[in-house]
Amino acid sequence: MSQIPKNVADFLAAHGLHALEFEPGSTPTAETAAERIGVPVGQIAKSMLFKGKDGNFRLVVAAGDRRINSGLLKKAAGCKHRMATHEETLEVTGFRPGGVCPFGLSGTGVEILVDVSLNEYETIYPAAGTDATGVPMSPARLVEVTGGTTVQVTGVQEEGPDSLHT
Repeated sequence: MSQIPKNVADFLAAHGLHALEFEPGSTPTAETAAERIGVPVGQIAKSMLFKGKDGNFRLVVAAGDRRINSGLLKKAAGCKHRMATHEETLEVTGFRPGGVCPFGLSGTGVEILVDVSLNEYETIYPAAGTDATGVPMSPARLVEVTGGTTVQVTGVQEEGPDSLHT
């Protein structure tokens, strides 16, 4: 029986997409997901929720081997951000950290920002609302189906004062 939330399953079906499903709890990190699927960590499209100083939430989708640069996020979105709390993430997206995905978020007011780091790969694997799923698709298709905006929020400077640890 599928563990994928109904709104996500409906979204995927409407867009002709399908999710790979694994044992619950088997892929809670980009590293374990990559190992399970058999791809480099960068192909795992991790989704992280941030809250801006403007009060708006933004979901950043980036390559699993990258860190979000807070200066680049501020430049892309126009204000400083902090990581959303576990409670905020669940309340705003309906997903628990580890299973947050960019699908089925219409009506939530969450802006979706897709980092250019994903463009290094032909196929990426964002989660499908659980920590044991991955949806094979191209980065361009992700932007298309989510209505996301392509931005650069990861950069060469992976450590330092402008790096948000994710």
